[in-house]
Amino acid sequence: MKYVIILGDGMADYPIDEIDGKTPLEAACTPNMDQMAAEGTLGLIDTIPHGLQPGSDVANLSVLGYDPLETYTGRGPLEAASLGLELESGDVAFRCNLVTLGPIENPMMEDFTSGHISSGEAQEIINDLNKEMGSDTYRFYPGVGYRHLMVWRRGQEALETTPPHDITGRSVYHYLPRGEGADQVIRLMKRSQKILKDHPVNRNRISAGLKPANSIWLWGQGKAPKIVRLTDRYSIRGGMISAVDLLNGIGKYAGLEKIHVEGVTGYTDTNYAGKAEQALAALKDMDFVFIHVEAPDEMGHEGSLAGKIRSIEDLDKKVVGTVLEGIKNFNDYRVLVLSDHPTPIILRTHSGEPSPFAVLSSEKHENMASGWSFCESSAKKSGLFISPGHHLMDLFLKGWRSFIEEKHS
Repeated sequence: MKYVIILGDGMADYPIDEIDGKTPLEAACTPNMDQMAAEGTLGLIDTIPHGLQPGSDVANLSVLGYDPLETYTGRGPLEAASLGLELESGDVAFRCNLVTLGPIENPMMEDFTSGHISSGEAQEIINDLNKEMGSDTYRFYPGVGYRHLMVWRRGQEALETTPPHDITGRSVYHYLPRGEGADQVIRLMKRSQKILKDHPVNRNRISAGLKPANSIWLWGQGKAPKIVRLTDRYSIRGGMISAVDLLNGIGKYAGLEKIHVEGVTGYTDTNYAGKAEQALAALKDMDFVFIHVEAPDEMGHEGSLAGKIRSIEDLDKKVVGTVLEGIKNFNDYRVLVLSDHPTPIILRTHSGEPSPFAVLSSEKHENMASGWSFCESSAKKSGLFISPGHHLMDLFLKGWRSFIEEKHS
């Protein structure tokens, strides 16, 4: 049996007046996901346990079959794994965004991506920050785009920090770190602003009419989690395809091999088709491939309705469509498509409501074939609700047949 998961990050949403009360999923042209919902099995998955903040870290742990209440320690250590960093017992890893803050007299979170700064520009900045601010206590590591990492040796983790994408357009004073160790973290953030004010990369970006990366923002801290490898639990070999360190880090903890795809960016210009083609190629040797597409989430954070619809349509045509056509070359398969969490346009950040999923199996009797389309309202009407969400992986990999037969009975 071959298994493929296609995850559109933040794809789910709320009804929007501008498009006659439809969600972006309902407004988008998605014949391939609709086929999966109509011919396969459609339902809702609850990926965010009560008491945890909605986000791709918690949600994707759930999708991969881990109970976040038992395994989640923070976003930072998951991204550290992707960078190949071995955290010692006292190390605390922080996500380190390069951000654009507004006027210094009352700084606002103008852009949590620094205008989607390129990885090359960002690497130069992070390396220079590490030269100026790095020490035996603090180390900075470059990642992808605006997403980077800081490790605090023997640091404090019991801090209250805020994701920068939650406070776009707001004064940052109300969202600075709080708790034991907050003074040190704030000091690093303020020192970075002095270093970055006249950094050559920023001078060039300003000259080109682009937003400068004029500060770091530290958040998502935690120590290394204890996670049993997914590949060991199910005796399978699998791979992860993603442009972002978070998913690649989760994949590494799960025992999934990172599958390289040229041209992946974590944005709307990513190589959608390349992800699907590489996944199909990997399945010749692997049992399981997870394809992650970040673009719908980025469009939700930007509040771009047109961009979100376009990214969903690109995912459907270039990823889902390519996979559905190519997977026919394998005799036995299951394909799962889903959103990990909503990133509503109106909120411009994550929310914790359940999201739609659809599974299409080569075994016809495993499909409920309800005729529904792939969207939030149809998934709710289906009556199939997986909660807590981490149970879906076990059903998908080994128990789908009996589960569907029970639903049919």
